[in-house]
Amino acid sequence: MWNLPCPHGRTKTVPSRRIAIIAAAIIGGLAVLVAGVWVLLAPIERLSHPSEPVEANVPTWSQQAALPPLWDDRTPGNIGLLTDPVWLDSLSAETGIPERALTAYAGSAIAKNEFTSGCGIGWNTLAAIGYVESRHGTHGGSIIDEDGVTTPPIYGVILDGGDTANIPDTDGGAFDGLDDIDRAVGPMQFIPQAAANWLGDANADGVADAQNIDDAALAAAHYLCRAGGDLRTEEGWKRAIAAYNSAPSYLIKVAAKANEYLDAARANDEG
Repeated sequence: MWNLPCPHGRTKTVPSRRIAIIAAAIIGGLAVLVAGVWVLLAPIERLSHPSEPVEANVPTWSQQAALPPLWDDRTPGNIGLLTDPVWLDSLSAETGIPERALTAYAGSAIAKNEFTSGCGIGWNTLAAIGYVESRHGTHGGSIIDEDGVTTPPIYGVILDGGDTANIPDTDGGAFDGLDDIDRAVGPMQFIPQAAANWLGDANADGVADAQNIDDAALAAAHYLCRAGGDLRTEEGWKRAIAAYNSAPSYLIKVAAKANEYLDAARANDEG
């Protein structure tokens, strides 16, 4: 069994299971992500991305985009080498999502749906979260290099109990560079405890790295599917996003971007 820290700091117990991804090369779970992401995102929204007024009649969920076409020369065990490069190039231009980030979102959706068909997560949901969290790994002037690593690394605000929860150091600075307090890391914003316990190697480079968009996107897919169940339903999708961050404004922002990317994908496919 796993003890999952809830957003309010208490715990709940859920059954443990190991998720095989792409011929058992990638092990999922990410059971504690909900605590790390929830406690951090509200201050990041305030400090890094000023709040925007929420308009009436905006979408509050999104359908899931169809799975991208597979690359003929795809490499099992590496989500960065699963998706048709022509599709990636075209859709990156259509959506404005950096191609390296889109590669990770698309590959994660392909991999997760291959082994967890009941979830149905779309790349557009992962991309929407990646946008809200870090502008697809570009927050603060960072870029995602060809290996999928955010450079310079992306860090969230210090979780010292001010505008955030108080999370004492759990990693000795191994993930977040601080040995006295924790802060979230990477393009999908994991706290060090989550990074240490649940990230997997999604691209066969031998490292599970919260700053790597491949590892981070697949870890997020694991968690969203576990939290929401069937993301093809409105109830499941909302449950998953609320587990990632329970703020209503967060759900609105993710839904808006997920729908924007879905519309762009449909237009791209029709073109």
